[in-house]
Amino acid sequence: MKRINKYAVVLLFLLIGITGNIKAQLLNIKNDVFWNTKDGHPIYSQGGGIFKFKDAAGKEKYYWYGVHYKEAEIYRNNPAVTLVKDNFEGVTCYSSTDLVNWKFEKNVLSKEEILKHVPKTWVGRLGVAYIKELNKYTLVVQCGNQVLFTVADSPVGEFTWHQRINMKEMIGTSNTGDQTVFTDEETGKSYLIYSYGSGRNKIYVSEIGVKDGMVNLLDCTKIFQGESREGNCMFKYKGKYYMAASNIYGWDASYAYYLVADSIRGPYLPTNDMLVIKGSESDYAHVTQTGFFFNVKGSKQETVVYCGDRWANFAGNGLGYNQWFPLSFDGAAPYFNSLNSWNLDATTGEWKVAADNDYVKNGSFEADRRRIPSHVKPVQEYLLGWVTTVTEGNKISLDSNSSPVLNYFNSESDRKIVPGEKSLCISDKINFKRKVSQTITSSPYVKLKDGNYTLTAKLKNSSGFTKLEMYAVSNKKIRSYSITEENAAWKTITIERVPVKKGKVDIGFVAEGIANAFCYVDDVTLVKAK
Repeated sequence: MKRINKYAVVLLFLLIGITGNIKAQLLNIKNDVFWNTKDGHPIYSQGGGIFKFKDAAGKEKYYWYGVHYKEAEIYRNNPAVTLVKDNFEGVTCYSSTDLVNWKFEKNVLSKEEILKHVPKTWVGRLGVAYIKELNKYTLVVQCGNQVLFTVADSPVGEFTWHQRINMKEMIGTSNTGDQTVFTDEETGKSYLIYSYGSGRNKIYVSEIGVKDGMVNLLDCTKIFQGESREGNCMFKYKGKYYMAASNIYGWDASYAYYLVADSIRGPYLPTNDMLVIKGSESDYAHVTQTGFFFNVKGSKQETVVYCGDRWANFAGNGLGYNQWFPLSFDGAAPYFNSLNSWNLDATTGEWKVAADNDYVKNGSFEADRRRIPSHVKPVQEYLLGWVTTVTEGNKISLDSNSSPVLNYFNSESDRKIVPGEKSLCISDKINFKRKVSQTITSSPYVKLKDGNYTLTAKLKNSSGFTKLEMYAVSNKKIRSYSITEENAAWKTITIERVPVKKGKVDIGFVAEGIANAFCYVDDVTLVKAK
């Protein structure tokens, strides 16, 4: 046997380490913007899911499926107008090995394939599963008032009509409420997660398999009955199953809710009463609705990623359709990290906050879906994430006759400058003194690092103010920006070098004005200085 030079061994290990470092890298996920493929083309994927399959060469990849609506193109080109239709263009498929750089494969389910069988209709809420018995892939999607199964020979093969089933015999309604597909990677089994089609106050789990030679639902287990829910989706973490959903707010954002169980068919706890995922309260899960989850099982840790749908094309709530966030866990309890920008290493599973993260919650004021205060569902007296303090003027109350309105609905011309339907409104029918503030601190999982930050906002205001300023306070040091004149057009104001100490800073606006003076504020950001 030849003797191995010990120095050669050391060199070999060093080279392996260097190679590993090259392959493992943190890549940026930026929310609050529209996403593109790695070659610069728009990504259109809503109401879908991400699944791991092998490609033609036998290499495992992530495949992301979702619906392309015509309105997604229109809104992206002009986010100043909220749209009301949902014209189906196709189901898109994108592939990736790192979950950040995506390649457009093709439209795997075409509009023409749907129109061959049914007239123009709603198509959405979907997922894909591998059917081992048939060696085929099935795309399960809502189609009109029924559930459609389509099949293909590969993850990117064109899916063709297989059968459409009426759910009435199984659950009592022909259609499902919102639905997704969940695959248990430990068992290889896939399931449809869905709600009752009318009222959506029940949630079910059904295994996807083969019945009488056709892809179908093999069973039906009711796992929840209580408050109405939509955006139903599931993930598994450390042996436990998590059922997640949102409120019934249409295209708008909501708290993220969850149940947890040791078995996919339950029992899920708490019984028929969902818990709010902590961290999602201050901005309605970063202005999203629960969409789907994916797990990054890396060499160093497993990270669960919450993938929220922002239906901006139909709700007008800012920029971006896809908003992704890493979850943390306190025991079995998930925690939602509401981040504007973060980095993910798909090889190791590690993540960290990006240097350009914006730490303000609900800084665009889009989380508040109605005119606030609102006495209709959801009943809401104050803006999410912000504290309104009235020193002088009318009291904030659900009495819409006397209470000031805390948000302003932007006009189409406003939205060309400040995208999204809403802004902060500081005004009253009588003379007033008011402060609108937010305390930003470290969370259990995201540290607000000490250092200098930049605070910015856009505003426009009338005359009639004796005091109008933006401020930041940290460790008893105050920085402020005074607005001393009327701004009929939107103006960007900035406070540079805001010193943050001890992981805490208070930001806000102070206003003292005469009756009917107004100040509108939008796009408030706090970013660590370079």
